[in-house]
Amino acid sequence: MTYQYSYKELLARAERINWRVEDLIGGDKTLDFSKPFLPEGLARTDQLSFLNADERLVLNQVRGHAYLSIFGLVEEFILPFVLDHARSVVHGDEYRERALLEFAGEEAKHIHLFRCFRQEFVAGFGVQCDIIGPPEAVASHVLSHAPLSVALLTLHIEWMVQRHFQESIQENTALDPQFKSLLLHHWMEELQHAELDAMMVAAIAEKLTPEEIEAGVQGYVALGGFLDDGLKQQTLFDLEAFERATGRSLGDVERALFVEVQHQANRWTYIGSGMTHPRFLESLGRISPNGRAMIEGAAPTYS
Repeated sequence: MTYQYSYKELLARAERINWRVEDLIGGDKTLDFSKPFLPEGLARTDQLSFLNADERLVLNQVRGHAYLSIFGLVEEFILPFVLDHARSVVHGDEYRERALLEFAGEEAKHIHLFRCFRQEFVAGFGVQCDIIGPPEAVASHVLSHAPLSVALLTLHIEWMVQRHFQESIQENTALDPQFKSLLLHHWMEELQHAELDAMMVAAIAEKLTPEEIEAGVQGYVALGGFLDDGLKQQTLFDLEAFERATGRSLGDVERALFVEVQHQANRWTYIGSGMTHPRFLESLGRISPNGRAMIEGAAPTYS
């Protein structure tokens, strides 16, 4: 399978992007809790008409904390997976080796980045916000699946980042500038990662039988179900954090609507926006046309 870009080109692009975590958060670079952290297209707070404007802002920020935490969590399995893949291609194409190691180094930096922003959030928000995990258990479960399944999930996540920034964050002037800066710099490096992931998926699939490829696609689907179960729990955690932060206890009808709307918002944020990205579907269709058709058929569930 051929691509319009090469390992050498992706490495060169990565090396031109040069930022440090310390440049983005800390000191006088703080979060502004008078502003939303996530775009409405991801947060979907406006659909909860029983909340006032201040309460919707609090919920938006709770969702922003979950965004920081969930991305920090997924980076915990992406990093060892990329390192394992890099180890398997040692003594091959030198640019491929270097590009994958650069990828791994940037993922380690992203883990640090999300942790620092989460610490800043906790210090400023002042209310406990629980998060699914622990990361080690999630990573262990994900990495127990076939490499193709993990590579597809990783590709899904990388294109998801691109979609979030380009479609709903890039032109949004209402967001807190510091949080938006995090999303911008994360996006800048994840573009190279997405393209490397596409090549990784193709390289893994080339060594598999058609039956093994289909099993790998099914494993990716199973991981999507695992993620969805986690998002159900995260929605309940976010509800509890919202009630703690606002001092408001929702009634049964309001709680049910909150969970329904916010679980679907989480589904779109972390599942639907990745699985329906045209570039993800292109890569999947190259190795499994049936897999692509199955994912496209399931997509409305996560919209």
